[in-house]
Amino acid sequence: MISTARRIFLTFACVTAAGSLAGLGAQSHAHVIQMPKEAQWGPAPPMLPAGAQIAVLAGDPTKAVPYTVRLKFPANYAIPAHSHPTDEHVVVASGALTFGMGEKLTKGATNKTLGVGGFALMPANMNHFAYTAAETTIVLYGQGPVEFKYVNPSDDPRNAKTATK
Repeated sequence: MISTARRIFLTFACVTAAGSLAGLGAQSHAHVIQMPKEAQWGPAPPMLPAGAQIAVLAGDPTKAVPYTVRLKFPANYAIPAHSHPTDEHVVVASGALTFGMGEKLTKGATNKTLGVGGFALMPANMNHFAYTAAETTIVLYGQGPVEFKYVNPSDDPRNAKTATK
């Protein structure tokens, strides 16, 4: 039998935990129910190489809040070695995306290609790269703000634009 003091403690712990979890659901101000064909695509941010498209599904990837986006990459698209300050969660929705780890994008047998339904978690500050063979769409989610730190600064598309100005 549970003592009264222990029952009060357990009740307090459950209420406290429920209260702290309630904030997680409260971060979204509207529900989202969307089929892939309903995505509103636009050019991806300049931190990605040209050619990618983005559709924001929920949240704001530029702010310190949870976000979910779709990214569409053309065939033969490559993102050079980079890292992020936060974890990056990836689910392949169509096509295939190949990932590799390290300081430089290298194509080869040590990389892993994920097809539809494949999942990858890239921990914060881990150098990795990715590339496609055919058009590929992914769902990317995590805690913002999204940022790319390219291993080689000359691979950063933002630097190329600065150099041409």
